[in-house]
Amino acid sequence: MKTFKRIAMATTAALMLSSVPASADDLRDDLAADMPGLMELYKDLHANPELSFEEFETAAKLAKRMRDLGFDVTEKVGKTGVVAVMKNGAGPTVMLRADMDGLPVVEQTGLPYASKRIATPASGVQTGVMHACGHDTHMAGWIGAAQLLAERKDAWSGTLVMILQPAEELGEGALAMLEDGLYTRFPKPDYVLGFHDAAQMPAGMIGYSSGFALANVDSVDITVPGIGGHGAYPHTAKDPIVIASAIVMRVQTLVSRESNPLDPAVITVGSFHAGAKHNIISDEAKLQLTVRSYSDESRKLLLDGIARIAKGEAITAGMPEDRMPTVAVQDPYTPSTYNTPEFTDRVVAGFDKRFPGRVIKVPSVMGGEDFGQFYRADRENIESLIFWIGGVPQDQFEASQKGEVKLPSLHSPFWAPDAEKVIATGAETLASATLDLLAK
Repeated sequence: MKTFKRIAMATTAALMLSSVPASADDLRDDLAADMPGLMELYKDLHANPELSFEEFETAAKLAKRMRDLGFDVTEKVGKTGVVAVMKNGAGPTVMLRADMDGLPVVEQTGLPYASKRIATPASGVQTGVMHACGHDTHMAGWIGAAQLLAERKDAWSGTLVMILQPAEELGEGALAMLEDGLYTRFPKPDYVLGFHDAAQMPAGMIGYSSGFALANVDSVDITVPGIGGHGAYPHTAKDPIVIASAIVMRVQTLVSRESNPLDPAVITVGSFHAGAKHNIISDEAKLQLTVRSYSDESRKLLLDGIARIAKGEAITAGMPEDRMPTVAVQDPYTPSTYNTPEFTDRVVAGFDKRFPGRVIKVPSVMGGEDFGQFYRADRENIESLIFWIGGVPQDQFEASQKGEVKLPSLHSPFWAPDAEKVIATGAETLASATLDLLAK
């Protein structure tokens, strides 16, 4: 947060957004002419969100737009994903990604185009649906970039692959597209780019991390057997709540005493369920954990350690060998996202020239994002970068720095970014980086 306070003290959003290098004028002027149409698209997407792997209407309407721009479009890649390809002579292949899915959140922004859509997710509980993570701004910016690049085919040479990914919120959509032949049925990229709106940065700011940017995300279920009995006679039972409580406390030492302090890690027990009545010792307890790490080595240390500790605490409690806890790691997991350093430096250098005063290096986060799958599928031959675009309206950001308001986070029913600045910045960053990478 101190980083963003320095931004606020150093300059205002008006100053940050007013300086336009001469080299950016043509691209930015054309984008300005496109913005009314892109904002209409954004409002439509915002009002009509769809849940993960149910993005049927969204995919269809955006696929049509891409066909109209001259792309070769394939739908239903990885269930509901879209792949649009434009081949334009010899050169490298650049892939631009946007995600499509909304969240099971009842919108409370008060926007005139707020979502009123209702759906039933896998939980079986009917709910409102909202673009509470800003994927609508991602898609509108992605379309804006496609328009700019299609109009400038004489300025670049190579292959442009633009994908709309489903189910980012489940952490499964990128893998679904890869398993459905994204890198075999279509040109495999040399470079992969994407952006995400940010709920802690002023609108129009560009943030980036080099190296690990987002974490491995594992969901772990632990079932702890016990031997049930009467609460008044604990010596006749084996209490799974006591064993599970010991597991909860002990797994924290994997972070505090077994992980390298310079290698970030998080273990959070988000759910603990056991028993049904005051005076009954239950025969089972269930834990649900989220486990965050960056490197594959750190991930293995944590997961192996959780399994070891669960068994060890049961042994310590005197449980028989056939009543050991079971530890289930959900598959697929969301792998960490790695921004390849040299490629990041190259792209950021271009951003610095085009957006003076608006680019800043930000800390990596322990949140997850399955964008990392596209790099991990061929780490030897693919360069990758995902970056952040601030979405907080400037007046709200300044008020938050004074302690007058608390900003809503991503996934909040109140998240309403300054969509115009996010979309304009997203379209220009994607288009300008692609023009640099595919320059004749």
